[in-house]
Amino acid sequence: MSAERPSLPPVRLNSEAELARDALAAPLFVRAVRLARWAGPDTRVGAGGELVEAQLPAAAEHLGLAADDDGAAYASEAWRLAVDTGLLDVTDPEEEDAEGTASAGENLALLTGGSPQDVLSIWLDGLDAVHADATAPVLDDFADLVGEDGSIDFDALDWDPEAEAEFLDGVLGNLYLLTLADNGAGEGPVPLPALAASMIVPDDMGEPTDDILEQVSEAMMRLDDQFRLLEPIGIVEYRPVDEALMVEEGEAPADTVGGDEDDVTRYGMVKLTPLGLYGIRARMLEAGVDAPAVGDLADKGADALLDGIAHYPESVARAEVKLWLAGYADGAVSAAAELLAAARGADEGGPLRRLHCQQALALAGPEAEPAVRAVLGDQELGGLARVWLAEHGAADVPAPPEDMIFWLAIDTIAAHLDADGELDELQGLIEGLSAQHSGFFDEVWRVDHPATAAVLEAMGRLHSDKKAAKDARKAAFKARSRAGG
Repeated sequence: MSAERPSLPPVRLNSEAELARDALAAPLFVRAVRLARWAGPDTRVGAGGELVEAQLPAAAEHLGLAADDDGAAYASEAWRLAVDTGLLDVTDPEEEDAEGTASAGENLALLTGGSPQDVLSIWLDGLDAVHADATAPVLDDFADLVGEDGSIDFDALDWDPEAEAEFLDGVLGNLYLLTLADNGAGEGPVPLPALAASMIVPDDMGEPTDDILEQVSEAMMRLDDQFRLLEPIGIVEYRPVDEALMVEEGEAPADTVGGDEDDVTRYGMVKLTPLGLYGIRARMLEAGVDAPAVGDLADKGADALLDGIAHYPESVARAEVKLWLAGYADGAVSAAAELLAAARGADEGGPLRRLHCQQALALAGPEAEPAVRAVLGDQELGGLARVWLAEHGAADVPAPPEDMIFWLAIDTIAAHLDADGELDELQGLIEGLSAQHSGFFDEVWRVDHPATAAVLEAMGRLHSDKKAAKDARKAAFKARSRAGG
Protein backbone atom coordinates (compact mmCIF):
# COMPACT_ATOMS: atom_id res chain seq x y z
CA MET A 1 0.00 0.00 0.00
CA SER A 2 1.59 3.25 -1.10
CA ALA A 3 -0.17 5.61 1.24
CA GLU A 4 -1.80 5.20 4.60
CA ARG A 5 -5.50 4.92 3.96
CA PRO A 6 -8.01 6.68 6.20
CA SER A 7 -9.89 4.33 8.47
CA LEU A 8 -13.17 5.84 7.24
CA PRO A 9 -14.27 7.23 3.87
CA PRO A 10 -14.30 11.03 3.53
CA VAL A 11 -17.62 12.64 4.33
CA ARG A 12 -19.25 15.54 2.52
CA LEU A 13 -20.62 17.82 5.20
CA ASN A 14 -23.12 20.60 4.76
CA SER A 15 -21.84 24.13 5.31
CA GLU A 16 -21.48 25.31 8.90
CA ALA A 17 -24.31 27.78 8.32
CA GLU A 18 -26.67 24.98 7.21
CA LEU A 19 -25.59 22.75 10.09
CA ALA A 20 -26.08 25.57 12.59
CA ARG A 21 -29.62 26.10 11.29
CA ASP A 22 -30.29 22.39 11.68
CA ALA A 23 -28.93 22.49 15.24
CA LEU A 24 -31.17 25.42 16.17
CA ALA A 25 -34.16 23.53 14.73
CA ALA A 26 -33.54 20.29 16.69
CA PRO A 27 -36.66 19.80 18.86
CA LEU A 28 -34.86 19.26 22.16
CA PHE A 29 -32.52 22.19 21.51
CA VAL A 30 -35.50 24.39 20.64
CA ARG A 31 -37.16 23.51 23.96
CA ALA A 32 -33.93 24.13 25.88
CA VAL A 33 -33.56 27.59 24.31
CA ARG A 34 -37.18 28.48 25.08
CA LEU A 35 -36.78 27.50 28.73
CA ALA A 36 -33.52 29.43 29.01
CA ARG A 37 -35.36 32.56 27.83
CA TRP A 38 -38.33 31.78 30.09
CA ALA A 39 -36.32 31.46 33.28
CA GLY A 40 -36.43 34.52 35.54
CA PRO A 41 -36.01 35.76 39.09
CA ASP A 42 -38.86 33.58 40.33
CA THR A 43 -37.43 30.36 38.83
CA ARG A 44 -36.30 27.90 41.49
CA VAL A 45 -33.91 24.99 41.17
CA GLY A 46 -32.86 22.12 43.36
CA ALA A 47 -29.43 21.22 44.68
CA GLY A 48 -28.54 19.41 41.45
CA GLY A 49 -29.53 22.30 39.21
CA GLU A 50 -32.84 20.70 38.25
CA LEU A 51 -36.02 22.73 37.95
CA VAL A 52 -38.09 22.19 41.10
CA GLU A 53 -41.02 19.85 40.61
CA ALA A 54 -43.58 22.52 41.43
CA GLN A 55 -42.49 24.60 38.44
CA LEU A 56 -42.40 21.79 35.88
CA PRO A 57 -46.10 22.18 34.91
CA ALA A 58 -45.52 25.89 34.15
CA ALA A 59 -42.41 25.06 32.16
CA ALA A 60 -44.32 22.41 30.22
CA GLU A 61 -47.12 24.86 29.51
CA HIS A 62 -44.60 27.41 28.23
CA LEU A 63 -43.31 24.76 25.82
CA GLY A 64 -46.83 24.05 24.60
CA LEU A 65 -46.90 20.67 26.32
CA ALA A 66 -49.61 19.15 28.46
CA ALA A 67 -49.24 19.71 32.19
CA ASP A 68 -49.04 15.99 32.88
CA ASP A 69 -46.25 13.54 33.69
CA ASP A 70 -45.08 13.38 30.07
CA GLY A 71 -45.06 17.15 29.74
CA ALA A 72 -43.12 17.47 32.98
CA ALA A 73 -40.60 14.87 31.79
CA TYR A 74 -40.02 16.71 28.50
CA ALA A 75 -39.67 20.03 30.33
CA SER A 76 -37.20 18.51 32.80
CA GLU A 77 -35.16 17.04 29.93
CA ALA A 78 -35.04 20.39 28.13
CA TRP A 79 -34.06 22.19 31.34
CA ARG A 80 -31.17 19.81 31.96
CA LEU A 81 -29.93 20.38 28.40
CA ALA A 82 -30.10 24.17 28.85
CA VAL A 83 -27.98 23.85 32.00
CA ASP A 84 -25.52 21.38 30.42
CA THR A 85 -24.95 23.64 27.39
CA GLY A 86 -24.49 26.89 29.31
CA LEU A 87 -27.74 28.41 28.09
CA LEU A 88 -28.67 28.69 31.75
CA ASP A 89 -26.53 29.57 34.75
CA VAL A 90 -27.64 27.96 37.98
CA THR A 91 -26.84 29.31 41.43
CA ASP A 92 -26.83 26.60 44.06
CA PRO A 93 -28.84 27.13 47.24
CA GLU A 94 -26.83 28.50 50.15
CA GLU A 95 -28.57 26.32 52.72
CA GLU A 96 -29.26 22.58 52.63
CA ASP A 97 -33.04 22.72 52.30
CA ALA A 98 -33.18 25.97 50.34
CA GLU A 99 -33.68 26.45 46.63
CA GLY A 100 -31.29 27.91 44.08
CA THR A 101 -31.93 30.32 41.23
CA ALA A 102 -31.32 30.37 37.48
CA SER A 103 -30.52 33.05 34.96
CA ALA A 104 -29.58 33.27 31.29
CA GLY A 105 -26.12 31.87 30.58
CA GLU A 106 -23.47 33.45 28.38
CA ASN A 107 -24.06 30.93 25.61
CA LEU A 108 -27.68 31.98 25.14
CA ALA A 109 -26.65 35.25 23.47
CA LEU A 110 -24.26 33.39 21.16
CA LEU A 111 -27.18 31.61 19.51
CA THR A 112 -28.25 34.89 17.92
CA GLY A 113 -25.09 36.99 18.07
CA GLY A 114 -22.40 34.36 17.53
CA SER A 115 -21.04 32.53 14.53
CA PRO A 116 -22.27 29.20 13.15
CA GLN A 117 -19.22 27.66 14.84
CA ASP A 118 -20.41 29.03 18.18
CA VAL A 119 -23.84 27.49 17.66
CA LEU A 120 -22.37 24.13 16.68
CA SER A 121 -20.01 24.13 19.65
CA ILE A 122 -22.95 24.64 22.01
CA TRP A 123 -24.96 21.98 20.19
CA LEU A 124 -22.07 19.50 20.48
CA ASP A 125 -22.12 20.01 24.25
CA GLY A 126 -25.79 19.14 24.08
CA LEU A 127 -25.07 16.03 22.05
CA ASP A 128 -22.54 14.90 24.67
CA ALA A 129 -25.14 15.40 27.39
CA VAL A 130 -27.82 13.44 25.52
CA HIS A 131 -25.30 10.70 24.71
CA ALA A 132 -24.56 10.43 28.45
CA ASP A 133 -28.29 10.18 29.19
CA ALA A 134 -28.68 7.48 26.54
CA THR A 135 -25.98 5.34 28.16
CA ALA A 136 -27.26 5.83 31.71
CA PRO A 137 -28.64 2.74 33.49
CA VAL A 138 -32.30 1.88 33.18
CA LEU A 139 -33.80 1.98 36.68
CA ASP A 140 -36.86 -0.26 36.67
CA ASP A 141 -37.23 -0.08 40.42
CA PHE A 142 -35.04 2.54 42.02
CA ALA A 143 -36.30 1.69 45.53
CA ASP A 144 -34.60 -1.71 45.36
CA LEU A 145 -31.23 0.03 44.96
CA VAL A 146 -31.54 2.22 48.07
CA GLY A 147 -30.12 0.71 51.24
CA GLU A 148 -31.43 1.18 54.77
CA ASP A 149 -28.96 4.01 55.34
CA GLY A 150 -30.13 5.81 52.19
CA SER A 151 -27.06 4.93 50.12
CA ILE A 152 -27.39 3.64 46.56
CA ASP A 153 -26.02 0.21 45.70
CA PHE A 154 -24.46 0.96 42.30
CA ASP A 155 -23.00 -2.54 42.06
CA ALA A 156 -26.53 -3.94 41.90
CA LEU A 157 -27.10 -2.02 38.65
CA ASP A 158 -24.78 -4.34 36.73
CA TRP A 159 -23.83 -1.26 34.75
CA ASP A 160 -20.44 -0.49 33.21
CA PRO A 161 -20.54 3.15 32.03
CA GLU A 162 -17.45 2.80 29.82
CA ALA A 163 -18.77 -0.36 28.16
CA GLU A 164 -22.19 1.23 27.59
CA ALA A 165 -20.66 4.34 26.02
CA GLU A 166 -18.30 2.24 23.90
CA PHE A 167 -21.17 0.11 22.61
CA LEU A 168 -23.29 3.12 21.61
CA ASP A 169 -20.30 4.81 20.01
CA GLY A 170 -19.63 1.60 18.08
CA VAL A 171 -23.21 1.51 16.83
CA LEU A 172 -23.08 5.16 15.79
CA GLY A 173 -19.73 4.53 14.11
CA ASN A 174 -21.19 1.64 12.13
CA LEU A 175 -24.18 3.78 11.17
CA TYR A 176 -21.78 6.52 10.05
CA LEU A 177 -19.82 4.02 7.94
CA LEU A 178 -23.00 2.55 6.42
CA THR A 179 -24.17 6.07 5.56
CA LEU A 180 -20.94 6.72 3.66
CA ALA A 181 -20.84 3.27 2.03
CA ASP A 182 -20.54 3.12 -1.75
CA ASN A 183 -19.81 6.82 -2.01
CA GLY A 184 -22.98 7.88 -0.25
CA ALA A 185 -25.27 5.23 -1.73
CA GLY A 186 -25.94 4.03 1.82
CA GLU A 187 -27.79 7.18 2.86
CA GLY A 188 -31.11 5.36 3.30
CA PRO A 189 -32.42 4.18 6.68
CA VAL A 190 -30.79 1.15 8.27
CA PRO A 191 -32.87 -1.62 9.91
CA LEU A 192 -32.29 -1.68 13.65
CA PRO A 193 -31.75 -5.48 13.71
CA ALA A 194 -28.93 -5.15 11.17
CA LEU A 195 -27.31 -2.39 13.22
CA ALA A 196 -27.53 -4.43 16.43
CA ALA A 197 -26.22 -7.53 14.66
CA SER A 198 -23.22 -5.56 13.35
CA MET A 199 -22.07 -5.20 16.96
CA ILE A 200 -22.98 -8.68 18.22
CA VAL A 201 -22.62 -11.30 15.47
CA PRO A 202 -18.99 -12.31 14.77
CA ASP A 203 -17.88 -11.69 11.17
CA ASP A 204 -16.94 -15.33 10.67
CA MET A 205 -20.19 -16.77 12.04
CA GLY A 206 -22.46 -18.49 9.53
CA GLU A 207 -25.81 -19.18 11.18
CA PRO A 208 -26.23 -17.22 14.44
CA THR A 209 -26.82 -19.32 17.54
CA ASP A 210 -29.87 -18.87 19.76
CA ASP A 211 -27.67 -17.16 22.34
CA ILE A 212 -26.38 -14.68 19.74
CA LEU A 213 -29.92 -14.00 18.51
CA GLU A 214 -31.02 -13.31 22.07
CA GLN A 215 -28.15 -10.86 22.51
CA VAL A 216 -29.14 -9.12 19.27
CA SER A 217 -32.74 -8.87 20.47
CA GLU A 218 -31.65 -7.38 23.80
CA ALA A 219 -29.36 -4.92 22.01
CA MET A 220 -32.23 -3.89 19.73
CA MET A 221 -34.44 -3.04 22.67
CA ARG A 222 -31.68 -1.01 24.30
CA LEU A 223 -30.95 0.79 21.03
CA ASP A 224 -34.64 1.49 20.58
CA ASP A 225 -34.62 3.40 23.86
CA GLN A 226 -31.37 5.16 22.99
CA PHE A 227 -32.42 6.30 19.53
CA ARG A 228 -35.67 7.64 20.97
CA LEU A 229 -33.49 9.84 23.21
CA LEU A 230 -31.06 10.80 20.44
CA GLU A 231 -33.62 11.75 17.79
CA PRO A 232 -34.78 15.02 19.47
CA ILE A 233 -31.22 16.41 19.48
CA GLY A 234 -31.28 16.09 15.69
CA ILE A 235 -28.67 13.44 14.85
CA VAL A 236 -31.02 10.74 13.56
CA GLU A 237 -34.36 10.19 11.94
CA TYR A 238 -35.83 7.23 13.78
CA ARG A 239 -38.82 4.97 13.28
CA PRO A 240 -39.20 3.13 16.60
CA VAL A 241 -39.81 -0.56 17.07
CA ASP A 242 -43.50 -1.38 16.72
CA GLU A 243 -44.79 -1.67 20.28
CA ALA A 244 -47.03 -4.54 19.21
CA LEU A 245 -43.86 -6.61 18.86
CA MET A 246 -42.71 -5.92 22.42
CA VAL A 247 -44.44 -8.80 24.19
CA GLU A 248 -43.03 -10.01 27.49
CA GLU A 249 -42.87 -13.74 28.09
CA GLY A 250 -46.22 -15.01 29.33
CA GLU A 251 -48.17 -12.02 28.02
CA ALA A 252 -50.84 -12.24 25.36
CA PRO A 253 -49.69 -10.67 22.08
CA ALA A 254 -51.05 -7.24 21.29
CA ASP A 255 -53.46 -6.69 18.46
CA THR A 256 -51.33 -6.75 15.31
CA VAL A 257 -54.08 -6.52 12.74
CA GLY A 258 -52.56 -5.17 9.57
CA GLY A 259 -49.06 -5.88 10.82
CA ASP A 260 -46.66 -8.07 8.93
CA GLU A 261 -43.99 -9.75 11.04
CA ASP A 262 -41.79 -9.97 7.93
CA ASP A 263 -41.93 -6.19 7.48
CA VAL A 264 -38.43 -5.16 8.61
CA THR A 265 -39.50 -1.55 9.16
CA ARG A 266 -41.60 -2.68 12.15
CA TYR A 267 -38.38 -3.58 13.96
CA GLY A 268 -37.04 -0.05 13.84
CA MET A 269 -35.33 2.03 11.13
CA VAL A 270 -32.65 4.64 11.74
CA LYS A 271 -30.89 7.16 9.53
CA LEU A 272 -28.18 9.70 10.29
CA THR A 273 -29.09 13.27 9.42
CA PRO A 274 -26.55 15.72 7.92
CA LEU A 275 -26.26 17.18 11.43
CA GLY A 276 -25.74 13.65 12.74
CA LEU A 277 -22.87 13.06 10.33
CA TYR A 278 -21.26 16.24 11.61
CA GLY A 279 -21.85 15.37 15.25
CA ILE A 280 -20.66 11.76 15.09
CA ARG A 281 -17.57 12.81 13.12
CA ALA A 282 -16.79 15.47 15.72
CA ARG A 283 -17.00 12.86 18.49
CA MET A 284 -14.79 10.45 16.54
CA LEU A 285 -12.18 13.14 15.90
CA GLU A 286 -12.15 13.95 19.61
CA ALA A 287 -11.55 10.25 20.29
CA GLY A 288 -8.59 10.22 17.90
CA VAL A 289 -10.32 8.44 14.99
CA ASP A 290 -9.20 9.34 11.46
CA ALA A 291 -12.46 10.63 9.95
CA PRO A 292 -11.65 12.84 6.94
CA ALA A 293 -14.05 15.32 5.39
CA VAL A 294 -14.09 16.93 1.97
CA GLY A 295 -12.34 20.27 2.36
CA ASP A 296 -9.79 19.10 4.92
CA LEU A 297 -7.01 19.47 2.32
CA ALA A 298 -8.12 22.78 0.81
CA ASP A 299 -5.48 24.80 2.67
CA LYS A 300 -2.69 22.21 2.45
CA GLY A 301 0.16 21.94 -0.04
CA ALA A 302 -0.09 19.98 -3.27
CA ASP A 303 1.93 17.12 -1.79
CA ALA A 304 -0.60 16.72 1.05
CA LEU A 305 -3.46 17.00 -1.46
CA LEU A 306 -2.19 14.26 -3.79
CA ASP A 307 -1.31 11.93 -0.92
CA GLY A 308 -4.58 12.68 0.88
CA ILE A 309 -6.88 11.88 -2.05
CA ALA A 310 -4.87 8.78 -3.05
CA HIS A 311 -7.65 6.37 -2.09
CA TYR A 312 -10.68 8.66 -2.20
CA PRO A 313 -13.60 7.73 -4.47
CA GLU A 314 -13.25 9.57 -7.78
CA SER A 315 -16.13 11.99 -7.27
CA VAL A 316 -14.93 12.88 -3.76
CA ALA A 317 -11.37 13.37 -5.01
CA ARG A 318 -12.66 15.75 -7.71
CA ALA A 319 -14.60 17.73 -5.10
CA GLU A 320 -11.50 18.00 -2.91
CA VAL A 321 -9.32 19.15 -5.84
CA LYS A 322 -11.90 21.75 -6.89
CA LEU A 323 -11.86 23.22 -3.37
CA TRP A 324 -8.05 23.22 -3.38
CA LEU A 325 -7.87 24.98 -6.75
CA ALA A 326 -10.54 27.50 -5.72
CA GLY A 327 -8.50 28.44 -2.67
CA TYR A 328 -5.19 28.73 -4.53
CA ALA A 329 -4.41 32.42 -4.63
CA ASP A 330 -1.47 32.47 -7.06
CA GLY A 331 -3.26 31.42 -10.24
CA ALA A 332 -3.63 28.31 -12.38
CA VAL A 333 -0.04 28.24 -13.67
CA SER A 334 1.42 28.30 -10.18
CA ALA A 335 -1.10 25.72 -8.95
CA ALA A 336 -0.27 23.40 -11.85
CA ALA A 337 3.47 23.80 -11.24
CA GLU A 338 3.02 22.88 -7.57
CA LEU A 339 0.91 19.84 -8.47
CA LEU A 340 3.49 18.64 -11.00
CA ALA A 341 6.34 19.10 -8.53
CA ALA A 342 4.43 17.11 -5.90
CA ALA A 343 3.78 14.31 -8.41
CA ARG A 344 7.45 13.50 -8.82
CA GLY A 345 9.09 10.62 -7.02
CA ALA A 346 10.26 7.04 -7.39
CA ASP A 347 8.58 5.93 -4.16
CA GLU A 348 5.77 3.39 -4.09
CA GLY A 349 3.10 6.10 -4.02
CA GLY A 350 4.51 8.00 -7.01
CA PRO A 351 2.34 6.42 -9.74
CA LEU A 352 -0.90 7.12 -7.92
CA ARG A 353 0.18 10.70 -7.18
CA ARG A 354 0.87 11.23 -10.88
CA LEU A 355 -2.51 9.77 -11.83
CA HIS A 356 -4.26 12.15 -9.44
CA CYS A 357 -2.06 15.00 -10.61
CA GLN A 358 -3.23 14.38 -14.17
CA GLN A 359 -6.86 14.34 -13.01
CA ALA A 360 -6.32 17.52 -10.99
CA LEU A 361 -4.73 19.28 -13.97
CA ALA A 362 -7.84 18.47 -15.99
CA LEU A 363 -9.75 20.65 -13.52
CA ALA A 364 -7.18 23.46 -13.61
CA GLY A 365 -8.23 24.52 -17.10
CA PRO A 366 -6.26 25.57 -20.19
CA GLU A 367 -4.60 28.38 -18.24
CA ALA A 368 -2.26 25.75 -16.77
CA GLU A 369 -0.59 25.10 -20.17
CA PRO A 370 2.70 26.97 -19.50
CA ALA A 371 3.37 24.87 -16.39
CA VAL A 372 2.53 21.66 -18.25
CA ARG A 373 4.80 22.50 -21.20
CA ALA A 374 7.64 23.17 -18.79
CA VAL A 375 7.84 19.46 -17.91
CA LEU A 376 7.70 17.97 -21.42
CA GLY A 377 11.29 16.82 -21.13
CA ASP A 378 10.85 15.28 -17.69
CA GLN A 379 11.00 11.45 -17.71
CA GLU A 380 8.36 11.10 -14.97
CA LEU A 381 6.02 13.91 -16.05
CA GLY A 382 6.60 14.29 -19.79
CA GLY A 383 4.14 11.56 -20.71
CA LEU A 384 1.23 12.88 -18.67
CA ALA A 385 2.07 16.40 -19.90
CA ARG A 386 1.66 15.26 -23.51
CA VAL A 387 -1.64 13.53 -22.67
CA TRP A 388 -2.92 16.74 -21.05
CA LEU A 389 -1.87 18.92 -23.96
CA ALA A 390 -3.46 16.56 -26.48
CA GLU A 391 -6.71 16.45 -24.53
CA HIS A 392 -6.80 20.27 -24.52
CA GLY A 393 -6.18 20.50 -28.26
CA ALA A 394 -2.81 22.23 -27.87
CA ALA A 395 -0.61 22.73 -30.94
CA ASP A 396 3.04 21.80 -31.33
CA VAL A 397 3.00 18.83 -28.97
CA PRO A 398 6.25 16.91 -29.54
CA ALA A 399 6.02 13.16 -30.05
CA PRO A 400 7.25 11.22 -27.02
CA PRO A 401 10.39 9.09 -27.26
CA GLU A 402 9.74 5.35 -27.19
CA ASP A 403 11.20 4.85 -23.72
CA MET A 404 8.82 7.49 -22.35
CA ILE A 405 5.84 5.67 -23.91
CA PHE A 406 6.74 2.44 -22.16
CA TRP A 407 7.55 4.26 -18.91
CA LEU A 408 4.13 5.95 -18.94
CA ALA A 409 2.42 2.61 -19.60
CA ILE A 410 4.12 1.02 -16.57
CA ASP A 411 3.41 4.07 -14.40
CA THR A 412 -0.26 4.19 -15.42
CA ILE A 413 -0.85 0.50 -14.72
CA ALA A 414 1.03 0.75 -11.39
CA ALA A 415 -1.25 3.63 -10.37
CA HIS A 416 -4.41 1.71 -11.18
CA LEU A 417 -3.14 -1.38 -9.39
CA ASP A 418 -2.58 0.72 -6.28
CA ALA A 419 -5.97 2.37 -6.63
CA ASP A 420 -7.77 -0.98 -6.25
CA GLY A 421 -10.20 -0.20 -9.05
CA GLU A 422 -12.69 -2.51 -10.72
CA LEU A 423 -11.07 -5.67 -12.07
CA ASP A 424 -12.76 -5.37 -15.48
CA GLU A 425 -11.51 -1.80 -15.91
CA LEU A 426 -7.99 -2.76 -14.87
CA GLN A 427 -7.98 -5.72 -17.25
CA GLY A 428 -9.20 -3.50 -20.08
CA LEU A 429 -6.46 -0.96 -19.35
CA ILE A 430 -3.77 -3.65 -19.33
CA GLU A 431 -4.91 -5.21 -22.59
CA GLY A 432 -5.43 -1.85 -24.26
CA LEU A 433 -1.98 -0.48 -23.40
CA SER A 434 -0.14 -3.67 -24.35
CA ALA A 435 -2.00 -3.88 -27.68
CA GLN A 436 -0.98 -0.35 -28.69
CA HIS A 437 2.63 -1.36 -29.26
CA SER A 438 3.84 -4.30 -31.31
CA GLY A 439 6.40 -6.31 -29.39
CA PHE A 440 5.31 -4.62 -26.15
CA PHE A 441 6.59 -7.36 -23.84
CA ASP A 442 9.86 -7.64 -25.78
CA GLU A 443 10.72 -4.07 -24.86
CA VAL A 444 8.83 -3.08 -21.71
CA TRP A 445 10.93 -5.14 -19.29
CA ARG A 446 13.83 -2.75 -19.91
CA VAL A 447 11.89 0.24 -18.52
CA ASP A 448 13.76 1.89 -15.65
CA HIS A 449 10.77 2.17 -13.34
CA PRO A 450 10.64 0.76 -9.77
CA ALA A 451 7.31 -0.96 -10.48
CA THR A 452 8.22 -2.60 -13.81
CA ALA A 453 8.52 -6.17 -12.53
CA ALA A 454 5.43 -5.94 -10.29
CA VAL A 455 3.34 -4.50 -13.13
CA LEU A 456 4.42 -7.21 -15.56
CA GLU A 457 3.60 -9.90 -13.00
CA ALA A 458 0.14 -8.39 -12.59
CA MET A 459 -0.28 -8.30 -16.36
CA GLY A 460 0.63 -12.01 -16.46
CA ARG A 461 -2.15 -12.73 -13.97
CA LEU A 462 -4.81 -10.51 -15.46
CA HIS A 463 -4.37 -10.60 -19.25
CA SER A 464 -7.13 -12.70 -20.81
CA ASP A 465 -4.98 -13.76 -23.77
CA LYS A 466 -2.94 -16.79 -22.71
CA LYS A 467 0.00 -16.02 -24.99
CA ALA A 468 0.14 -12.39 -23.89
CA ALA A 469 -0.09 -13.48 -20.25
CA LYS A 470 2.81 -15.88 -20.75
CA ASP A 471 4.85 -13.16 -22.49
CA ALA A 472 4.14 -10.85 -19.56
CA ARG A 473 5.41 -13.41 -17.04
CA LYS A 474 8.58 -13.93 -19.10
CA ALA A 475 9.10 -10.16 -19.25
CA ALA A 476 8.58 -9.93 -15.48
CA PHE A 477 11.31 -12.52 -14.94
CA LYS A 478 13.69 -10.54 -17.17
CA ALA A 479 12.85 -7.35 -15.30
CA ARG A 480 13.56 -9.01 -11.95
CA SER A 481 16.86 -10.39 -13.25
CA ARG A 482 17.84 -6.99 -14.67
CA ALA A 483 17.12 -5.34 -11.33
CA GLY A 484 19.16 -7.97 -9.50
CA GLY A 485 16.13 -9.36 -7.67
